[in-house]
Amino acid sequence: MTEVVDGSFVKVVVFQLADKEYVIPVSQVQGIEKLIHITRVPKTPSFVKGVINLRGVVTPIIDLKNRFGLGESSLDDSSRIIIITQNEMEVGIVVDSANDVLDIPTDLIEPQPEVVGGLESDFIAGVAKIERRLLILLDLDLVLNPIKVGV
Repeated sequence: MTEVVDGSFVKVVVFQLADKEYVIPVSQVQGIEKLIHITRVPKTPSFVKGVINLRGVVTPIIDLKNRFGLGESSLDDSSRIIIITQNEMEVGIVVDSANDVLDIPTDLIEPQPEVVGGLESDFIAGVAKIERRLLILLDLDLVLNPIKVGV
């Protein structure tokens, strides 16, 4: 999941979901888009918002807050769709906001704490403490794996 840059850093995109900051490797991010019209698709899990047509490519959109069992995302001007590539598939994830890009020293990345609970903990690859921030590294294989669905 983590990509090592210069032997000791992981370059990540930081985004907000509820009151927490999550990160995913920059290498898996194709772009960060403002919200555009999402077309619903019938008979899909509740966390699948639908699809968008992004530059001629039909891309499925996942509501990450819903995927983690945290309720529906309340979409506003700061909401973003992060377009990611995973296993040669392009998927968009709806997040509350996309904050910045950071280099995280690999020695600051720790495994997920044992006491972490809830559905979202199934998708955590690790955590990093940087200054006063706690960044949660997501395992996109698990987030996007339909077998892991808690529906």
